[in-house]
Amino acid sequence: MSTYALTDSWTMTRRELAHWARQPVRVVVGLAFPVMLLVMFGYLVGGGRGVQGEYVDYLVPGMLALTMAFGLEATMIAVTQDLDKGVIDRFRSMPMANGAVLVGRSAADMLQSALSLAVMIGVGHAIGWRTHGGVTGLLAAVGLLLLFRFAMLWIGIHLAMVAGKPEMVQAVQILVWPVGFLSNAFATPDSMPGWLGTAVDWNPLSHTATAVRDLVAAPGGEPGHVWPAIVWPLALLTVFFPLAVRRFTHLSR
Repeated sequence: MSTYALTDSWTMTRRELAHWARQPVRVVVGLAFPVMLLVMFGYLVGGGRGVQGEYVDYLVPGMLALTMAFGLEATMIAVTQDLDKGVIDRFRSMPMANGAVLVGRSAADMLQSALSLAVMIGVGHAIGWRTHGGVTGLLAAVGLLLLFRFAMLWIGIHLAMVAGKPEMVQAVQILVWPVGFLSNAFATPDSMPGWLGTAVDWNPLSHTATAVRDLVAAPGGEPGHVWPAIVWPLALLTVFFPLAVRRFTHLSR
């Protein structure tokens, strides 16, 4: 990417970060929601069916993966609002690198996702979760989680441009819920009916959660899931990144 494109992308990133200062409640809610889910499942709902060992050690990696799947609606709404108000058309009329708007939006989302992971890891330690894979294992796990988020993000950006209207985002966002809850975030596939366990095993989120558990030496971790946790997001990116860019390129034609 040229220096010109990087400068434009950074300008768009700063635009998105400026929205944080004007809408702090949205940022706080985005950070607090996964924390509430973690506490709810850890203390109120959790049972850990099929889990061998401390349930909180199993739950926290699953919740970290789940957090990377949820929260896409903020980015999707931002994209559709820019489309609906003609902001993107105005940007496209300027001498700006094509796609800088999307890169800026995705960069801001990834920064918030990294912050959300830091908050969740801190809360996890506060409720008794401990990592046993060392700093290297934890950093590798965070890398896998952010890769999964990046793939989910570009799926969301593409679907937002397909939806076109902010009011349609909620209907599209519902598609994320099966990915999140039909996973091994809360219970092991072995404890589920056969057909459901098979579906859960194929879920990309389950591969990421299992790989993270393996890297931090948590219950439910299994060797061999790191590569699927890398390949699945890259495969999704291979499909949805060019679709999003192509959709954006043809918006005003």
